[in-house]
Amino acid sequence: IGGAKVSTKLPVLEKLMDQCDAILLGGAMIFTFFRAQGLETGASMVEEEMVDLAKQLLEMAEAKGVKLVLPTDVVLAEKFDNDATTAIAPVTELSGGWLGLDIGPESIELYKTVLQDAKTVVWNGPLGVFEMPNFAIATNEIAETLAELTQQHGAITIVGGGDSVAA
Repeated sequence: IGGAKVSTKLPVLEKLMDQCDAILLGGAMIFTFFRAQGLETGASMVEEEMVDLAKQLLEMAEAKGVKLVLPTDVVLAEKFDNDATTAIAPVTELSGGWLGLDIGPESIELYKTVLQDAKTVVWNGPLGVFEMPNFAIATNEIAETLAELTQQHGAITIVGGGDSVAA
């Protein structure tokens, strides 16, 4: 599940808690979850009014035995621009005016590992700012992974949402 806002994904997340073994999170909404864990988020987008709910969702996943996977690293930019100066940082080291605009390479590999045995995948929401090529890497790589899982391993992949389909 990706996208910008926890508030727009809330019904999906709650429903999936009863139906999934693992939920992988991406997009700007991860920063609300990081804030719920007490982490710094730099200048990344955070829905402050959703922080408590994100904390509840983390607790719900743990109670239900659902693996709720958050990125371990992110691609940062000095500004919201494809040509901005970028850096990759562990999520424990976000600070200052940097914006998180994609999940990082370590996280991409983690997500691929979690997905490798999946029989059914429901994908809703991009993992980064896919409209900008420099921040579309995770979305593109995971899309390719899902295509491979479907074509070579017979997994069922369902893609929903306009941005996901566009990506």
